[in-house]
Amino acid sequence: MNPTAINVRTQSRVVEIDFGEIGFSLPFELLRVYSPSAEVRGHGVGQEILQTGKRNVSLTALEPVGQYAVQPHFTDGHNTGIYTWEYLYWLGENQSTLWQDYLNSLQAAGYSGDSGRDATMSVAGKGCSTK
Repeated sequence: MNPTAINVRTQSRVVEIDFGEIGFSLPFELLRVYSPSAEVRGHGVGQEILQTGKRNVSLTALEPVGQYAVQPHFTDGHNTGIYTWEYLYWLGENQSTLWQDYLNSLQAAGYSGDSGRDATMSVAGKGCSTK
């Protein structure tokens, strides 16, 4: 399913994506912490890298990839995720559950409240992550 419109709203820090019968407003932070890249997901189950300090992340670009995806460029330098239309639709449909899972993961990692959203990202040599 292809979107009929995509709008980047820099002040509210969301990507609005319209799929015709349904539309989603996806926060930049959600897009960043759920990037489909190996830097975030790792190279297999259990290798995911918790993303911290992404509350104020923004987009510098949103480039089309063929007719099937977009590639966001984030202000923290991350630009390796390819977001297919299907993935963006899935993020929109599951946004509230994914957000709660993210907050729960931050808490399980020792961050109180949502302080992990402002924390400095630390990489302990896992996966192919970079600062």
